[in-house]
Amino acid sequence: MKKEELQRSESFLVAALLALSGGLLDAYTYLSRGGVFANAETGNIVLLGIHLARREWGAARSYLAPILAFALGVLAAELVKSRRFHKSGRFHWRHFTLGTEIAVLIAASFIPQGELDGLVNMMVAFVCAMQVEAFRKVWGFAFATTMCTGNLRSGTEALYSGALHRDRTLIEKGACYYGVICCFIAGAALGTVLSGLFPQRAVLGAAAFQSAAFAAMITGEKRR
Repeated sequence: MKKEELQRSESFLVAALLALSGGLLDAYTYLSRGGVFANAETGNIVLLGIHLARREWGAARSYLAPILAFALGVLAAELVKSRRFHKSGRFHWRHFTLGTEIAVLIAASFIPQGELDGLVNMMVAFVCAMQVEAFRKVWGFAFATTMCTGNLRSGTEALYSGALHRDRTLIEKGACYYGVICCFIAGAALGTVLSGLFPQRAVLGAAAFQSAAFAAMITGEKRR
């Protein structure tokens, strides 16, 4: 099997930190910002369709907003990449993306709970879209840090195939996916605790994990 250079952004440490951030954000928006999951948009799309069918236009708009914000986040990440913020010293275009995410989350922490919860959910959806668009691989395997369905499928498939064919590489791949899922769960648990203690500011926990990932991408070494 040909070995390829592993980018710092593809390390398990970075993936774990971003998954912790993703789980925390999901718990935060659900517990502190109106019972909404802002990380993945499938649920919002389903609810949008339901309210459109019922002609509940106001409710439909509230679910359309984070969907559009998510789409804008994907476009923003692609814009940063296409502007060719190539590596300058220790910095890479993903550093600019992650820096933007951190700034948006810090700004969200200053917005009071209540009428502006919808705005915060849009900001979180925007951040999660940038993150999932910019960070697509761990150890060279496709994965996501803000949702778990794909990771669960890929991890289970790899473990089954690895056990069936006694392939250590596949078993390690499956363990990697399940490790990311466990980090997401841990992030959600921490988000629950922080949301109880600091309902408005708990989002700063996610910004802290992202800052740690930012640092890890600077100090880590490329591996083969």
